[in-house]
Amino acid sequence: MPLHLFISLLFFFFILQTPSPTLSLNQEGLYLLRVKLGFDDPSGSLSNWNSRDDTPCTWTGVTCDTTSLSVISLKLPDSSIYGPFPTLLCRLQNLTSISLSGNNINDSLPTSISTCQNLVHLDLSQNILVGSLPSTLSSLQNLLSLDLSGNNLTGEIPPSIASFPKLQYLSLVNNLFNETIPPYLSNITTLKHLNLSYNPFSASEIPPEFGNLTNLKILWLAGCHLVGPIPPSIGNLKKLLDLDLSYNNLVGSIPPALTSLSSVVQIEIYKNSFSGVIPAGFSNLTSLRRFDASMNNLEGTIPDDLCKLPLQSLNLYENRLDGGLPESIADSPNLYELRLFGNRLTGTLPRNLGQNSPLLVVDVSENLFDGEIPENLCQKGVLEQLLLIGNAFSGRIPDSLGQCRSLIRVRLRGNQLSGVVPVGLWGLPHVWLLELTKNSFSGNISPAISTASNLSLLLISENQFSGSIPAEIGFLENLVDFSGNDNQLSGPIPETIGKLTQLGRLDLHNNELSGNLPSEIQQWTKLSELNLADNEFSGKIPSEIGKLPVLNYLDLSGNRLTGEIPLELQNLKLNRFNLSNNRLSGKLPPLYANQIYRESFLGNPGLCGDLTGLCTDSHRDGANNRGSVWLLRSIFILAGLVLVVGVGWFYWRYRSFKKVKKGVDKSKWTLTSFHKLGFSEYEILDCLDEDNVIGSGGSGKVYKAVLSNGEVVAVKKLWGGSKKGGVEEADERRRISDDGFEAEVGTLGKIRHKNIVRLWCCCTTRDCKLLVYEYMPNGSLGDLLHSSKGGLLDWSTRHKIALDAAEGLSYLHHDCVPPIVHRDVKSNNILLDGEFGARVADFGVAKKVDAVGKGPKSMSVIAGSCGYIAPEYAYTLRVNEKSDIYSFGVVILELVTGRRPVDREFGEKDLVKWVCTTLDQKGVDHVLDPKLDMKFKEEMCKVLNIGIMCTSPLPINRPSMRRVVKILQEVSMENKPKPEKKDGRLSPYYYEDGSDHGSTV
Repeated sequence: MPLHLFISLLFFFFILQTPSPTLSLNQEGLYLLRVKLGFDDPSGSLSNWNSRDDTPCTWTGVTCDTTSLSVISLKLPDSSIYGPFPTLLCRLQNLTSISLSGNNINDSLPTSISTCQNLVHLDLSQNILVGSLPSTLSSLQNLLSLDLSGNNLTGEIPPSIASFPKLQYLSLVNNLFNETIPPYLSNITTLKHLNLSYNPFSASEIPPEFGNLTNLKILWLAGCHLVGPIPPSIGNLKKLLDLDLSYNNLVGSIPPALTSLSSVVQIEIYKNSFSGVIPAGFSNLTSLRRFDASMNNLEGTIPDDLCKLPLQSLNLYENRLDGGLPESIADSPNLYELRLFGNRLTGTLPRNLGQNSPLLVVDVSENLFDGEIPENLCQKGVLEQLLLIGNAFSGRIPDSLGQCRSLIRVRLRGNQLSGVVPVGLWGLPHVWLLELTKNSFSGNISPAISTASNLSLLLISENQFSGSIPAEIGFLENLVDFSGNDNQLSGPIPETIGKLTQLGRLDLHNNELSGNLPSEIQQWTKLSELNLADNEFSGKIPSEIGKLPVLNYLDLSGNRLTGEIPLELQNLKLNRFNLSNNRLSGKLPPLYANQIYRESFLGNPGLCGDLTGLCTDSHRDGANNRGSVWLLRSIFILAGLVLVVGVGWFYWRYRSFKKVKKGVDKSKWTLTSFHKLGFSEYEILDCLDEDNVIGSGGSGKVYKAVLSNGEVVAVKKLWGGSKKGGVEEADERRRISDDGFEAEVGTLGKIRHKNIVRLWCCCTTRDCKLLVYEYMPNGSLGDLLHSSKGGLLDWSTRHKIALDAAEGLSYLHHDCVPPIVHRDVKSNNILLDGEFGARVADFGVAKKVDAVGKGPKSMSVIAGSCGYIAPEYAYTLRVNEKSDIYSFGVVILELVTGRRPVDREFGEKDLVKWVCTTLDQKGVDHVLDPKLDMKFKEEMCKVLNIGIMCTSPLPINRPSMRRVVKILQEVSMENKPKPEKKDGRLSPYYYEDGSDHGSTV
C-alpha cells in the first residue's frame, strides 16, 4: 500500500474516533444555543454559551436543578442583548423563571408564550416591547409574578388577563396603555401587588371594584389620568401597606375610608386637587410611617392625631393649611422628614422638635411661623437641610446649630432673626448653601469660615454685619456666589479673595469698604457680576478687570476712585456698566465716548470727552490755545467746512437714494442695546441690501452686516404686515411678528451664557423690527450637517456640538428663574461659530414655565418643527422642559445618523421611529452615519442611547437636561446610576428629574 494512502486512511480513522463537540451537549443546551443565535449580543454576555459543555448549567444566567440538571431559571438582566422574545425557551419543560429585564427585547410578545406552562415568574421589564398584550397570557396558569414595566405596550389591557388563577404580582408601569383602567382587574383576587403607574390611560375614575382586592399590599396608580374622588371601597383593603395615587386629577376631600387602612405604612396622594380638611381618625393607622398630601388645595389645621403617629415623613407642602403645628409632632421617634412649606401655618415650632426625632430635613418656608428657632433641631446629629425662608422667626440662631456638622443647606432668608451668628455655623464643613439674607444679624464674618470647604453660595445681604471681610475667605475654593450687600462691612477687601477661582458673582455694594480695589483677580475667569457700588474705595481701577472673559455686570459707582479709566475695559461685553459718582479723570476710552454711556460716567468732574454734560470746555484739549493758534485753526476749519459741506451734500443725496430704494427713514428708528456697542443703528440699516441676505425663514430675513470697525453681525428683519392678502392677514402677520419679537428680546435680552447666541441690540420703528446678533461663520448645524460639507463634522466635533447645545438648554431649564422652554429646538436653530462651538438660537416662541408643582402650561397653538415635536405636546398642547428634551433628542439622532428628522426614505415614519425600527431589524451598524470613523463606534452608541432616552414617548422617562449634560461629559465612562427606583417609582427623596423636594436655589 502506498505510504500516502496509508496516512490518509489513518487520518480518516482518527476522525471517526473523535466525538463531535456538539454531540455531548444535552437537548436543553441545544435549545439555548438556538436562543443565542436569535439574539444580538454586542457586549458578549452569552460568550460562554458554547457546545463544548455537557449541560448549560454553568452558563451565564442559567440555573439548573441540582438533581436532574434540568434548566429551571434563566436570568440575564441588564445584559445589552437585542432581539425578539425567544419562544424556544418554552421547550424547556422545567423552566419556572425568566428574567430578561433591562435589555432590548423588541417586537411584540408572541401569542405562543402561552406554551411556557410551568412559568412562575416572568420579568421582561425595561425593554422595548411594542404592540398589545396577547390575550393568551392568562394561559400561564402557574404564573405568580408578571413584570412588563418600562416597555412600549399599547392599546387596552385585555379582559382575559382577569383569568389568572394565582397571579400575585402585576406591574405594567411606564407603558403606553391608553384605554381606561379596567375594572375587571378586580377579578384577580390573588393579587398582592398592582402597579399601573405612568400610563397615558384615558381619564377615568378609580374602579370601585378594586375594593375587592382584599389581598393587596401594594397599590400604585400614580400618573394614570385618574379623575373624580377616591371611592370609599378603598377602605376594604385592610392588608394594604403602600398606596400611591400621586400625579393625578383626583378631587373632593380626603375620604375617611383612608383611615380604615389599618395596616398601611405609606400613603402618597400628592399632586392632585384634593380640597377640604384632613379627616380625623388617623390615630387608627398605627403603622403609618409616610404621609404625603402635598401640592393639593387642603385647608384647615394639621390634625393632632396625625402628628401623634410614629411618622418618619410628613409632607404637606403647597396647600392652604393654617393654624399651628401640633406639639405632638415633636414626640415622633422616627421622624426624619418634615416638609410644610407654602402654607399659612402660624404660631411657633414645637420647642422639643428634633429632641426625639432623627430629623434630616425641616422645610417650613413661606408660612407665618414666629418665635425662636428650636434649640434641639439637630439633637440627633443628622440634620442636613434647614429651610425657614419667609416667616417671622426672631431671636438668635441657636448655638447648637453651629455644632451640627451634618448640615448641607441652611436657608433663613426673610425673617426677623438678630444677634451674632454662632461661630461654628460659619465653618460647617459640609454646608454648600448658607443664606442669611434679609434679617437683622450683626457682628463679624468669623475667620472660622476657613473650614467651610464645601461652601458654594454665601448669601448674607441686607443685615447689619460689620467689621472686615476675613482673609480666611480665600480658602473657600468652591465659592461661586458671595453676596454681602447692604451691610456695614468695612476695611479693605483681602488680597486672598483673588484665590476664589470659581467665583461667578461678587456683590458687596452699599457697605463701608475702603482701600484699593483688589488687583489679584486674574483668576476670576468665571466672574459674571462685580458690584462694589456705594462704598469708600479709592485708588485706580485695576486694568485686570478688563481681562475677565465673561464679566457682563460691572458697577463701581459711588466710591472715591481716581485716575483714568483703563483702556482694557473696552474688552468687556457689559450688560450693566456704571462708574458714576467717583473722582475719575482724563479721557474716556474711545469705545465709551458714546452718548449711550453718558449715565455711566456722571458725577466725575475730571472726566473729559465728547459726551454732553460730562465736563466743561476748560477740560478739553486745546481750550487754552493762544490767538495765533486760533488763527491757524480757523483756516483749517474753513477748509474743513468746505469739505464737510461737499461730503454732506453727497451723503444727503445718497441717503435720499437709499430711502427711495429701501423705504426706510432712519430718523424714526429706536435702538435698544443689551451689550456695549461699537456701532450705531445707521450702520446696520445701510447693510440691509438683498446682496447681504444669508437666510430666510418663517419669521423674516437674515442679513450679514460688515461694520466699519471690522466687526461682523447678523441682522434679522422680522416680517411686517403686508398689504398682500388683505388687512386681516396683514394684522395677523404683524401680531405674530410682534409676539416673536417680544419673546426674542424678552429672553435673549436678559440671559447670558456661552452657549446661547448673543443679542447685541434691537432696532424698531412702527412697521419694522430688527434684531442684531453675533455672527456665526459656520451657519446652522442643520444646514452644515445635511449639506455636502457634512464631512467637516467629524465625531469629536459632533460630540462637542451636542454638549455645547445641551449646556445651553440646561441653563434655560435649570438656571433661569423661572425656567425657559425654547419650544423650537432643532438643528437649524443651533448655530456654529468659527471653531464649531454651538449656540442655541431663535427664541421667537420661547415661553417661561410655571413654578415647580404647577404642572405643564397649555399653549393655544403648536410651536415647533416637523419631526421635532414631542408626541404629548402635539396632542395635548401642554408644554414643559420635557418637550425641549424630546426635540434635543432628535438633534442627537441627527448627529449620530447624519439623517434629517423627516425624509422620504422613512415613509410615514420620522427619524425617531426609523432609528428604533432599524436597530430592531438590522442592528446599530445600519444606523450610524457611514461618514464617521468607526473607531469611535462605542462612543457613538452611547450618544445614540442618550438620543433614544430623550425621545422616549413618555415624558417621565426622559432625563433632565442637567442629566443629559452629565452623561455627555462622561460619555467615555459608564453612566452613573440614576436615583433609586422600585418598579418604576422614584424613591421618596426625589422628583422625576432627580432633584430634591423643597425650596431650591
